Amino acid sequence: MTMIPLDDIASLRKEYKRGDLIESTIPGNPMQLFSEWFIQAGPMGIIEPNAMILSTVSQDGKPSSRTVLLKGIEAEAFVFFTNYESRKAVEIAQNPSVSLLFLWLEAERQVRIEGIASRISPEDSRAYFKSRPRESQLGAWASQQSAIIANREELESRFKEMEERFKDQEEIPMPDFWGGYAITPSTIEFWQGRIGRLHDRIVYEKNGDTWTQCRLNP
Repeated sequence: MTMIPLDDIASLRKEYKRGDLIESTIPGNPMQLFSEWFIQAGPMGIIEPNAMILSTVSQDGKPSSRTVLLKGIEAEAFVFFTNYESRKAVEIAQNPSVSLLFLWLEAERQVRIEGIASRISPEDSRAYFKSRPRESQLGAWASQQSAIIANREELESRFKEMEERFKDQEEIPMPDFWGGYAITPSTIEFWQGRIGRLHDRIVYEKNGDTWTQCRLNP
Protein backbone atom coordinates (compact mmCIF):
# COMPACT_ATOMS: atom_id res chain seq x y z
CA MET A 1 0.00 0.00 0.00
CA THR A 2 1.36 3.41 -0.96
CA MET A 3 1.42 5.85 1.93
CA ILE A 4 1.21 9.62 1.52
CA PRO A 5 4.22 11.22 3.22
CA LEU A 6 3.14 13.26 6.21
CA ASP A 7 5.30 16.14 5.02
CA ASP A 8 3.25 16.28 1.82
CA ILE A 9 0.02 16.57 3.81
CA ALA A 10 1.44 19.23 6.11
CA SER A 11 2.49 21.33 3.13
CA LEU A 12 -0.99 21.45 1.61
CA ARG A 13 -2.05 25.06 1.84
CA LYS A 14 -4.53 27.42 0.24
CA GLU A 15 -5.04 31.15 0.61
CA TYR A 16 -8.65 32.24 0.96
CA LYS A 17 -9.46 35.37 -1.04
CA ARG A 18 -13.03 35.06 -2.29
CA GLY A 19 -14.94 37.19 0.18
CA ASP A 20 -15.54 38.63 3.60
CA LEU A 21 -18.20 38.61 6.30
CA ILE A 22 -18.74 42.03 7.88
CA GLU A 23 -21.47 42.72 10.43
CA SER A 24 -22.60 45.98 8.81
CA THR A 25 -23.43 44.23 5.52
CA ILE A 26 -25.23 41.06 6.70
CA PRO A 27 -28.89 40.58 7.70
CA GLY A 28 -30.06 40.22 11.28
CA ASN A 29 -31.77 36.92 10.51
CA PRO A 30 -29.38 34.02 9.77
CA MET A 31 -31.94 32.24 7.62
CA GLN A 32 -31.82 35.16 5.20
CA LEU A 33 -28.03 35.01 5.08
CA PHE A 34 -28.15 31.23 4.58
CA SER A 35 -30.56 31.69 1.66
CA GLU A 36 -28.27 34.29 0.09
CA TRP A 37 -25.23 32.02 0.41
CA PHE A 38 -27.18 29.01 -0.87
CA ILE A 39 -28.31 30.90 -3.97
CA GLN A 40 -24.74 32.07 -4.60
CA ALA A 41 -23.32 28.55 -4.21
CA GLY A 42 -24.25 27.26 -7.67
CA PRO A 43 -22.69 30.15 -9.63
CA MET A 44 -19.58 29.76 -7.44
CA GLY A 45 -19.06 26.21 -8.72
CA ILE A 46 -20.56 24.10 -5.94
CA ILE A 47 -22.13 21.01 -7.48
CA GLU A 48 -24.38 19.89 -4.60
CA PRO A 49 -24.86 22.85 -2.27
CA ASN A 50 -27.61 20.96 -0.44
CA ALA A 51 -25.21 18.24 0.74
CA MET A 52 -24.82 18.58 4.50
CA ILE A 53 -22.98 16.61 7.16
CA LEU A 54 -25.38 15.48 9.88
CA SER A 55 -23.86 14.55 13.24
CA THR A 56 -25.75 12.65 15.93
CA VAL A 57 -24.78 11.22 19.32
CA SER A 58 -25.69 7.76 20.59
CA GLN A 59 -27.18 7.00 23.99
CA ASP A 60 -23.70 6.14 25.29
CA GLY A 61 -22.16 9.35 23.99
CA LYS A 62 -20.56 8.14 20.74
CA PRO A 63 -20.80 10.67 17.90
CA SER A 64 -21.35 9.70 14.28
CA SER A 65 -21.52 11.76 11.08
CA ARG A 66 -22.77 11.20 7.57
CA THR A 67 -23.78 13.25 4.55
CA VAL A 68 -27.47 13.76 3.84
CA LEU A 69 -29.28 16.10 1.46
CA LEU A 70 -31.22 19.19 2.46
CA LYS A 71 -34.63 18.93 0.81
CA GLY A 72 -36.31 22.07 2.06
CA ILE A 73 -36.48 24.84 4.63
CA GLU A 74 -39.80 25.12 6.42
CA ALA A 75 -40.55 27.64 9.19
CA GLU A 76 -36.83 28.21 9.79
CA ALA A 77 -36.14 24.46 10.00
CA PHE A 78 -33.84 22.38 7.78
CA VAL A 79 -35.60 19.31 6.34
CA PHE A 80 -34.11 15.98 5.19
CA PHE A 81 -35.46 12.46 4.67
CA THR A 82 -34.25 9.04 5.74
CA ASN A 83 -35.14 5.55 6.96
CA TYR A 84 -36.58 5.78 10.48
CA GLU A 85 -34.80 2.52 11.39
CA SER A 86 -31.35 3.78 10.38
CA ARG A 87 -28.59 4.52 12.87
CA LYS A 88 -29.12 8.26 12.58
CA ALA A 89 -32.84 7.90 13.30
CA VAL A 90 -32.24 5.65 16.31
CA GLU A 91 -29.76 8.14 17.74
CA ILE A 92 -32.10 11.08 17.11
CA ALA A 93 -34.80 9.22 19.04
CA GLN A 94 -32.36 8.86 21.93
CA ASN A 95 -30.95 12.38 21.69
CA PRO A 96 -32.60 14.91 19.35
CA SER A 97 -29.72 17.41 19.65
CA VAL A 98 -27.85 17.33 16.33
CA SER A 99 -25.51 19.41 14.23
CA LEU A 100 -25.31 20.16 10.51
CA LEU A 101 -22.34 21.31 8.47
CA PHE A 102 -22.44 22.75 4.97
CA LEU A 103 -18.91 22.81 3.54
CA TRP A 104 -18.68 24.87 0.36
CA LEU A 105 -14.98 24.71 -0.47
CA GLU A 106 -15.20 26.44 -3.84
CA ALA A 107 -16.80 29.46 -2.13
CA GLU A 108 -14.36 29.25 0.81
CA ARG A 109 -17.37 29.09 3.10
CA GLN A 110 -18.97 26.83 5.65
CA VAL A 111 -22.13 26.99 7.74
CA ARG A 112 -22.37 25.13 11.03
CA ILE A 113 -25.78 24.57 12.64
CA GLU A 114 -26.83 23.21 16.04
CA GLY A 115 -30.44 22.37 16.78
CA ILE A 116 -33.17 19.90 17.64
CA ALA A 117 -34.42 17.27 15.18
CA SER A 118 -38.05 16.17 15.09
CA ARG A 119 -40.11 14.14 12.64
CA ILE A 120 -42.23 16.03 10.16
CA SER A 121 -45.83 15.00 9.51
CA PRO A 122 -46.54 11.81 7.54
CA GLU A 123 -48.51 13.94 5.07
CA ASP A 124 -45.47 16.11 4.30
CA SER A 125 -43.25 13.03 4.05
CA ARG A 126 -45.67 11.39 1.62
CA ALA A 127 -45.79 14.52 -0.53
CA TYR A 128 -42.02 14.45 -0.92
CA PHE A 129 -41.88 10.66 -1.38
CA LYS A 130 -44.36 10.97 -4.23
CA SER A 131 -42.02 13.43 -5.99
CA ARG A 132 -39.05 11.04 -5.93
CA PRO A 133 -37.99 9.00 -8.98
CA ARG A 134 -39.53 5.51 -9.02
CA GLU A 135 -36.12 3.85 -8.53
CA SER A 136 -35.55 5.92 -5.39
CA GLN A 137 -38.96 4.93 -4.08
CA LEU A 138 -38.17 1.26 -4.68
CA GLY A 139 -34.77 1.74 -3.05
CA ALA A 140 -36.43 3.03 0.11
CA TRP A 141 -38.39 -0.23 0.31
CA ALA A 142 -35.40 -2.44 -0.57
CA SER A 143 -32.78 -1.00 1.78
CA GLN A 144 -32.75 -1.92 5.46
CA GLN A 145 -30.59 1.12 6.06
CA SER A 146 -27.63 0.68 8.46
CA ALA A 147 -28.30 -3.07 8.91
CA ILE A 148 -25.54 -5.54 8.00
CA ILE A 149 -25.92 -7.13 4.57
CA ALA A 150 -24.09 -10.15 3.16
CA ASN A 151 -23.18 -8.71 -0.23
CA ARG A 152 -24.23 -6.42 -3.08
CA GLU A 153 -26.20 -9.22 -4.72
CA GLU A 154 -28.53 -9.46 -1.72
CA LEU A 155 -29.39 -5.77 -2.01
CA GLU A 156 -30.00 -5.99 -5.74
CA SER A 157 -32.14 -9.07 -5.21
CA ARG A 158 -34.34 -7.21 -2.73
CA PHE A 159 -34.63 -4.33 -5.18
CA LYS A 160 -35.87 -6.72 -7.86
CA GLU A 161 -38.35 -8.15 -5.37
CA MET A 162 -39.71 -4.65 -4.82
CA GLU A 163 -39.91 -4.07 -8.58
CA GLU A 164 -41.99 -7.23 -8.87
CA ARG A 165 -44.12 -6.37 -5.83
CA PHE A 166 -45.12 -2.96 -7.16
CA LYS A 167 -44.99 -3.61 -10.91
CA ASP A 168 -48.74 -3.21 -11.33
CA GLN A 169 -48.97 -0.08 -9.15
CA GLU A 170 -48.57 3.27 -10.84
CA GLU A 171 -48.00 4.94 -7.47
CA ILE A 172 -45.68 3.29 -4.93
CA PRO A 173 -46.78 3.91 -1.32
CA MET A 174 -44.36 5.39 1.17
CA PRO A 175 -43.01 2.82 3.68
CA ASP A 176 -44.08 3.35 7.29
CA PHE A 177 -40.40 3.26 8.26
CA TRP A 178 -39.42 6.19 6.05
CA GLY A 179 -39.92 9.95 6.35
CA GLY A 180 -38.55 13.36 7.07
CA TYR A 181 -36.96 15.30 9.90
CA ALA A 182 -36.97 19.03 10.54
CA ILE A 183 -33.99 20.47 12.37
CA THR A 184 -34.90 23.64 14.24
CA PRO A 185 -31.69 25.63 14.76
CA SER A 186 -30.62 27.30 17.99
CA THR A 187 -27.15 28.27 16.74
CA ILE A 188 -25.94 29.05 13.21
CA GLU A 189 -22.31 29.94 12.52
CA PHE A 190 -21.13 31.37 9.19
CA TRP A 191 -17.45 31.00 8.28
CA GLN A 192 -15.74 32.85 5.46
CA GLY A 193 -12.10 32.10 4.66
CA ARG A 194 -9.75 35.07 4.73
CA ILE A 195 -6.08 35.74 3.96
CA GLY A 196 -3.55 34.75 6.62
CA ARG A 197 -6.04 32.43 8.31
CA LEU A 198 -7.75 35.48 9.84
CA HIS A 199 -11.11 34.02 8.92
CA ASP A 200 -14.48 35.65 9.56
CA ARG A 201 -16.76 33.78 11.96
CA ILE A 202 -20.20 35.19 12.75
CA VAL A 203 -22.45 33.26 15.13
CA TYR A 204 -26.21 33.74 15.48
CA GLU A 205 -27.91 32.52 18.67
CA LYS A 206 -31.68 32.10 19.05
CA ASN A 207 -33.14 33.69 22.20
CA GLY A 208 -36.89 33.17 22.23
CA ASP A 209 -38.09 34.59 18.93
CA THR A 210 -35.02 36.79 18.48
CA TRP A 211 -31.63 36.14 16.88
CA THR A 212 -28.50 37.76 18.32
CA GLN A 213 -25.09 37.70 16.71
CA CYS A 214 -21.45 37.94 17.69
CA ARG A 215 -18.02 37.48 16.10
CA LEU A 216 -15.63 34.71 17.12
CA ASN A 217 -11.88 34.61 16.82
CA PRO A 218 -10.79 32.42 13.88
